[in-house]
Amino acid sequence: MDDAAIYDARVELIDFLIEVFWDTPTESFVADLVDGEIALPEDSITPEMDEGFAMLESWLADNRGRDPGQVQSELEREYTRLFVGPRPPVLPHESYYREDADFLSDGVASVEETYGAVGWSSPEEYPEEDDFVAVELAFLRHLVDRQRNGAEEAFGYERVFLDEHLLTWVDPFLDDLREEADPGLFLAAGLVFRGLVAFEDELVAQMVPG
Repeated sequence: MDDAAIYDARVELIDFLIEVFWDTPTESFVADLVDGEIALPEDSITPEMDEGFAMLESWLADNRGRDPGQVQSELEREYTRLFVGPRPPVLPHESYYREDADFLSDGVASVEETYGAVGWSSPEEYPEEDDFVAVELAFLRHLVDRQRNGAEEAFGYERVFLDEHLLTWVDPFLDDLREEADPGLFLAAGLVFRGLVAFEDELVAQMVPG
């Protein structure tokens, strides 16, 4: 796979995760999944990503040909139960999982400082705080876009972002999803998210030694 294809694959994967997590998946997104031809990787990437793609493939097979509106309604109920509540069992916010920061307080300020160092701010359409999983994924996508456009310093920014943010909370977040989510789209996305972070960690290590 050449560099252009790798960048395309990274961005496509991040965009998929943003669509799953940023709010209840839309009916059009669900229709694209269950009625479209989703190309899943054939080669092993990381253990969690492989597990996630296998779960996603099984979920797609179970829902192929069903009414997308009905599938979307089921996903809306599960998304609400998992992430919205009342009293949601999974809180996809970095500051919830950090022992060195208060939930939705100084932990949010820390991630906002990282965004500001790159001159990035979160899109207005995201309804959650800046440490929310979809917002952090959107920032990661921004860094990948900059790398694709030749900004080598974006690899260094990603190294800091991984070490100080994503790698600090992705594992306990996935642990909670494994405990609370049914096998299906959201747990599969959590597994792919963990695999993506591992993949990006290895990739950036090749670009930013030490």
